[in-house]
Amino acid sequence: MMRQQKTAGRARRAGFTLIELLVVLVILGLLAAVAAPQAMRYLGGAKHDAAKLQLQGIATAIDLYRLDIGRYPTREEGLAALVQRPPGQQRWNGPYIRRAEQLQDPWHRPWRYRVPGEHGAYDLFSLGADDRPGGGGEDRDVTSW
Repeated sequence: MMRQQKTAGRARRAGFTLIELLVVLVILGLLAAVAAPQAMRYLGGAKHDAAKLQLQGIATAIDLYRLDIGRYPTREEGLAALVQRPPGQQRWNGPYIRRAEQLQDPWHRPWRYRVPGEHGAYDLFSLGADDRPGGGGEDRDVTSW
């Protein structure tokens, strides 16, 4: 009998009180409130970095197209000329980009291509997450110039 009382007493003391659980939940909530914005900033920066790498790959494909054809894709052909042979192009040696989906920026919008460019022979750019010129953070523009 004495043994059962000791075991029952220990079992009651082994659990957490409601106050202790609430304190832990409040601490976890505070940590999440501080860490979540930092994590979102990090993810936004990662998309921007991925966009810069993707832009470099497309720019390389555009340059390879020029080496084969003798000119950059026209405004009418656009970047689709990197995936499918434009009509009448016998020297086309593509595809220069494997899939058409690669011609979209990390925010799932088509890369903007302008030829002749305002900053070079061609301009290749994305307006970032907000799809407006300028901006900071994830909204920054990604450009070839």
